[in-house]
Amino acid sequence: MPNSDSSFTRPIADALGRPLRSLRVSVTDRCNLRCHYCMPEDEYVWLQREEILKFEEISELAGIFAALGVNKIRLTGGEPLLRHDLSALIRLLAQKEGIQDLALTTNGVLLRRHAKDLRAAGLQRITVSLDTLRPERFQTLTRSVAHSAVLDGIQAAREAGFNNIKVNAVIMRGFNEDELTDLIQFGRQIGGEIRFIEYMDVGGATRWSLDKVMTRAEMLEALKRRFGAIRPVVDDSDGSAEIRSKAPADEFEFQDGVRFGIISSTSQPFCRSCDRSRLTPDGVWFLCLYASQGIDLKKLLRSGAPHEVIAETIRQAWTERRDRGAEERKLLNARGVLFPVEELRKDPRREMHTRGG
Repeated sequence: MPNSDSSFTRPIADALGRPLRSLRVSVTDRCNLRCHYCMPEDEYVWLQREEILKFEEISELAGIFAALGVNKIRLTGGEPLLRHDLSALIRLLAQKEGIQDLALTTNGVLLRRHAKDLRAAGLQRITVSLDTLRPERFQTLTRSVAHSAVLDGIQAAREAGFNNIKVNAVIMRGFNEDELTDLIQFGRQIGGEIRFIEYMDVGGATRWSLDKVMTRAEMLEALKRRFGAIRPVVDDSDGSAEIRSKAPADEFEFQDGVRFGIISSTSQPFCRSCDRSRLTPDGVWFLCLYASQGIDLKKLLRSGAPHEVIAETIRQAWTERRDRGAEERKLLNARGVLFPVEELRKDPRREMHTRGG
């Protein structure tokens, strides 16, 4: 199990006082779905296979981040379960001193095949992306008929011992906003927590527009009409009484105690408390989901740079960090897509499936 040694619990802070606490590691840029909000185009530029970090290299970098205060790692993609023998990486990270929370985000298509091995390797939590409970909509959204495989994967994760599975659902006006109630009921059935996500203008969302965004306020109003009173869940774990936790989702609770979350990065950004950074499959470190440029840690690692040099590079970049990408996007008078297709093809690291969600 992960070690929680106290010497690894004081993360460095950026220029706005935000700690370096959570690292999202994209292990592959490949995906077996083609969701409209992430991969809407017909062709993509892929990272070169020889540039992808080996598991030992990811583990090495994770150890450096842990020594600087990172205690949460989430494996993402692309679809992380496309990476061969992912459990081997999880075993390495599960024993990493300082890492207290090890999680995975998956689309669930391959989860039935891997759930037991993931659990045995030391994975603690799973989040499954599932935007619709209707197979025909799923096929329209993802260009795949694997809807039943996702549901089967969620069941397999439960059988493997993963408790309180989270289900992420991107809500898009004109597509699936009428499924809020159904998704809540699905969460009740599986004993998990639904997290609704506002449609975001990040990475390769080249068909994004503001009129397709259903805001947190609109979601809450719709759910109140169906279920009655909803109260925010107060996070006072750090001694304060603030609704906004360090997690990206605001949590809410129905009268019967069932909880759900809403990630409202578009209408109500949480930049001022964001403690997350992202590592691409080829070792480029991004300090913000909206950032256009990152820092090449793989180059340092493969050139033989001492851990102290890599750590100092990370420390300096983070302490100077002032990124508030979602807040700055919200202030734009004319808000369109973040990157046009031409820019994405020039630099695939700007894609969401490369830097992780």
